[in-house]
Amino acid sequence: MTEVSTAPTPAPKERNAFTEKFSTGELTPLPDRYRLVVSDMCPMSHHALIARNLLGLDEVISLGRVDAVRAERGWQFSLDPEGVDPVLGIRYLSEAYFATSPGYDGRVTVPALVDTESGKIVNNDEQFLANEFEAGWTPYHSATAPNLYPEPLRKDIDKLNKVLLTEINDGVFQIREAETQAVYDAAFDKLFARLDDLEEHLGQTRYLMGDDITDPDIFLFALLVRFDIAYNSVFGINRSRLADFPNLWEYARDLYQQPQFGTTTDFDAIKRGYVLWNRAQNPHGILPKGPDTSGWGAPSKRNQTLRTHHVGR
Repeated sequence: MTEVSTAPTPAPKERNAFTEKFSTGELTPLPDRYRLVVSDMCPMSHHALIARNLLGLDEVISLGRVDAVRAERGWQFSLDPEGVDPVLGIRYLSEAYFATSPGYDGRVTVPALVDTESGKIVNNDEQFLANEFEAGWTPYHSATAPNLYPEPLRKDIDKLNKVLLTEINDGVFQIREAETQAVYDAAFDKLFARLDDLEEHLGQTRYLMGDDITDPDIFLFALLVRFDIAYNSVFGINRSRLADFPNLWEYARDLYQQPQFGTTTDFDAIKRGYVLWNRAQNPHGILPKGPDTSGWGAPSKRNQTLRTHHVGR
């Protein structure tokens, strides 16, 4: 694949306010001690959630969900009875941030891993939280858990995840927030150049790192599943739809139809979260009927296609 661009990419402010790690021994993984808080609209939440479930950690790490649409006071537990998380006993995720750091004035983000005994956040590192589940919770992985972060590939995985983070995840927001045509054009072209590169790469291999699913596949899936319903339609990132990339579209459906990918994907929450996020841009709260997501259930022939392609070479 193409090397990571050397052009600087601005990162969102205070992406990683709390970064205690299990993988280095700072924290000890303990069953029923931690709660993962996610929003179904958020790709970083989706990344952490799929990793948790694939590894069987749903048996030892509980799950809390905030509404896909942020309230005036931020992420709220309005999906729970009486609007209170039943384990943490709070109405807003910000309460856990303030419990962790009184006077906290940074961004309140998801996903967040919360210590249920103290009510404090131990890790909100959206880039590496899934890796903590993969490398720091191995005693609690299920017997059938895939090796999502194999040691021989970790440097390559980290490098690829940085590409996905800076050039696709952050790239869509650089396009949306561009204030000049030149900035917009540069960010737009950079994002689609990376998608073109991934399209070519996935014409040669079933998954990003080879024949087995690894962490970058989860990350890329969480971005691709939001492409047409949010990035393309809401952000105007409209050179191509996902379906216009034959390999990426088959790859995404291949993953969607596997356990823990499709079952954790809530298209309605994704749409509501992105469309209703900014009241200034959508003051009447109009929710589009489209796009049609039924195509995600169309059988993927990816494995057969790749096998035929390689035999014919």
